[in-house]
Formats: sequence, C-alpha cells, structure tokens
Amino acid sequence: MAEKDTPEFLLYFKKNKKRLDKMDTIVHELHNRFSSEIDCLQCANCCRSLGPAIYDKDIDRMAKALRIKPSDVVANYLKIDEDGDYVFQSMPCPFLMPDNYCSIYEARPKACREYPHTDRKKFSQIYKLTVRNAQTCPIAYEVLKELVKN
Repeated sequence: MAEKDTPEFLLYFKKNKKRLDKMDTIVHELHNRFSSEIDCLQCANCCRSLGPAIYDKDIDRMAKALRIKPSDVVANYLKIDEDGDYVFQSMPCPFLMPDNYCSIYEARPKACREYPHTDRKKFSQIYKLTVRNAQTCPIAYEVLKELVKN
C-alpha cells in the first residue's frame, strides 16, 4: 500500500465530507468486490503489525477457546497500552500461524473480526481510520483508491 497516497486520500475527505455521508452503499460494494478479489491469507499484514484493542468479551471468548482462565489470557498474551486498552504483548499476533491462519479464528477479538472496517455503516465516521488502515491492508487501500477515482 502506498503511503504516498495518504495526502490524496485525506484531501478527498476534506473536499467530500458531506458526500461521504451518503456513500455507504458504494463503499460496501467496493468492500465486497475487493474482499472477494484479495485473499487475506496471502497477506496477514494486519496480524503482523496492528495490535487490536482487546476487550473483556474478547478475553472471555479467547479463554474459552484456549481452555484457560481469562486471567491467564491476560497474563500470557496481553498488556495495557498507553490508552489503557488491552493489546497483545508483542507483534506479530501470538495466534498467527506460519500459513497465515489464525489459531483462534472463531474466537478472535472483535477488532480482528471487523477489520478493515470498510463494510461498516456510516463510513464517513471511520474514513480517517480507513486511510491509516490503507497503509497496511490491500482491501482498505483498493477501496479508497477506487473511491477517490470516482
């Protein structure tokens, strides 16, 4: 993903903020298109470099899948970041396997389930997050590139 495109993506946001409020349908179509064309298992950049915020429900779900206590999930895998959120102690994700599969896929954190967030409602509210994600995720990058083109 080209970091050089970031200023262009941000300029588009400034010029089209009101228009973006009505673009959920278009963005969702782009998300579906690029999600079907791009295989996340060939990439896994997000799992290698982005530490998702992990919440209590995530911890409980992970603990159940790992058959350990929630307190052990915290002790063995998590730390508190500067925002006060739980995140993984280190990256890449401790559950990322060599073949790019997730060893706790069904129990993965909510942030991982929803990434890259380009299919969310009210896309205009997460546009700047999507610009950041485009530096890591080919799907987010292609969605923005196509959006800016039109």
